[in-house]
This record gives sequence, C-alpha cells and structure tokens, in this order.
Amino acid sequence: MKAVISVIGKDEVGILAKVSSMCAEYNANVTEVTQSVLQDVFAMVMLVDISKLSIPLSELSDRMSELGKSLGLSIYVMHEDIFNSMHHI
Repeated sequence: MKAVISVIGKDEVGILAKVSSMCAEYNANVTEVTQSVLQDVFAMVMLVDISKLSIPLSELSDRMSELGKSLGLSIYVMHEDIFNSMHHI
C-alpha cells in the first residue's frame, strides 16, 4: 500500500527533513520524492509505502496537516488508490 503526500508553501530550510522525519516516526517509508522551488514557492510530492504504518492513515493525515499549519504550509496525505482514481482519464 502506498500514499501520496503533497506539500505546498513558502520555501524555507528543513521542509523535506521535517516531513520525512514524521514519515519515519510512523514507519511510512519514503520511496520517491520530487520537489521544486519556483521563486519562493516550495512544492513537493512524496510517494510513501504505508504497509507498515504504525497509526491509521487518517491520523497520519491529521498530524501532517498540523505540521503544515505550524510551518505555514499545506500538507495533504492521500491513499494511492484515491489519488489514482482522481487522476484517471
């Protein structure tokens, strides 16, 4: 099982480290990352393996959202199946 984590906001040092540290804390293994900085806007998408997640995905989503708010970012977590359904043509 996999999930997609997206992060958008003003660029600052340590965003990748903070998000990936939370993933590691709950046994979500980061398998792929892409990120860009456009002027001062940071955008990142992570694919994470959640097969060994130690908390429910909904709780990880809530905690990531809280982390985002504390950093002035928008962080969203979505199960891969839902992501794929939303983007299937």
